[in-house]
Amino acid sequence: MTLDAAVLNRAICLAPVLLLLASCDGAPVGDPPLTEAAKAAVTNNAGAPKDQLARQIDDLFTKPGLGETRAVVVMANGKIAAERYGPGYTKDTRFISWSMAKTVTGVLIGMLVSDGLLALDAPAPVPQWQRPGDPRGEITLRHLLQMRSGLRHTEAGDPPYESSEVRMLFLDGRDNMAKWAEEQPLEAEPGKLWEYSSNTSVILADIAARALTTSDKPEARRKAVADYLHQRLFAPLGMTSMVPEFDASGTLIGGSLMHATARDWAKFGEFLRRKGAAPGGEQLVPQRWVEAMVTPSPVSPQYGFQIWLNRPVGKDAESPLFPDRAPHSMFSLIGHMGQYVMVSPSQRVTLVRLGHSDAPERKAMLQQAADVLELYPVR
Repeated sequence: MTLDAAVLNRAICLAPVLLLLASCDGAPVGDPPLTEAAKAAVTNNAGAPKDQLARQIDDLFTKPGLGETRAVVVMANGKIAAERYGPGYTKDTRFISWSMAKTVTGVLIGMLVSDGLLALDAPAPVPQWQRPGDPRGEITLRHLLQMRSGLRHTEAGDPPYESSEVRMLFLDGRDNMAKWAEEQPLEAEPGKLWEYSSNTSVILADIAARALTTSDKPEARRKAVADYLHQRLFAPLGMTSMVPEFDASGTLIGGSLMHATARDWAKFGEFLRRKGAAPGGEQLVPQRWVEAMVTPSPVSPQYGFQIWLNRPVGKDAESPLFPDRAPHSMFSLIGHMGQYVMVSPSQRVTLVRLGHSDAPERKAMLQQAADVLELYPVR
């Protein structure tokens, strides 16, 4: 063998070893260098390999087919591990909740139950349902929280104006949303059928208002609920940016319209991860209430009390999260068009992703979010 041939042969033999060494920093061979924006997103409290976390978060912002990511905040072990914003958005931007508001409403009800102002398994205190012979009198607070009231409802209609949610929010129900929602007849026996319903969350918000004030005046109702939420929840958590919306009758639009920064949504997720405790340890809602919130409904394994669960749903249904890739103890606030606050207690992680993604984009985006969470070990 000539000298040149021997050198070539040795290089060929060493090639796999060199490739292996090239990947020892944790980044797959062939990945482009991380941008300064990607690296700047990760803090010294990453809790995971920093370059890998930076790359996975960068993909949420730059990878085609995921929609528009506007904000990402990762909390690990109680500290900000990563934070990044899209063009035009900052840490001070208030982002709309859409249906993430439902989980705040679920906590509001839990505080009122803890205060003795409401009862979980008693008939829901909606006056028009308590008339003799009205079958809606069998609906309990638990049924409403778990989206199994049996009230007639169509969440998404085609055309849109046939949607019960659209009619309540924008058409004939908009001035008194709770009244419109509470007037609906039963289409199923209470407790037997799960049906996702934004209108149900507004009924819960109306029940909360009537538990806090006897006044029917809109301003009194608004003030009673807003003050209670601020004093008992938002202020202790340091959620200074939170702005809840109310309808003309003074009812909290508890299914869809609250606004807060990405950091404040992360604080709310961390509050749930701590089972209802503030950062200093003060119990804002009983631990057993949060445990009930993340317990599957008897008729829907992927849903608890106004919150989505990372549980298998069977071969004929589609999970809203990714139970094949993350602990089943994970749960999430989920809002229209791609708003997520994912909480994984066993990984001590909260992941906030806010943005705009259509249905196919959300499927791809969730897989990318799963890539982020997989960087953190289950403890």
